[in-house]
Amino acid sequence: MKKIYVGNLPFTATEDEVRELFAAHGEVTSVALINDRDTGRPRGFGFVEMDDTAATAAINALNGTNMGGRDLNVNEARERPRRDNRNSGW
Repeated sequence: MKKIYVGNLPFTATEDEVRELFAAHGEVTSVALINDRDTGRPRGFGFVEMDDTAATAAINALNGTNMGGRDLNVNEARERPRRDNRNSGW
């Protein structure tokens, strides 16, 4: 299973639209579009999970394609290092 980062999404994109776009390349396990925690508005990026073969095909096919007037940035998601706030000096 691979997690795919999808950036530069139109702010009007829905999870169903993103799922449909990626489903053309294989079975989509999950879709998560990220919203701003303060305003609740879309942040213009999200994550899609697919099996390894389908994920590779989707990344190759969809990176740079246009959705709602915006060119998508599609690549394999990288683990973000955890922030440890216990020693932040506050």
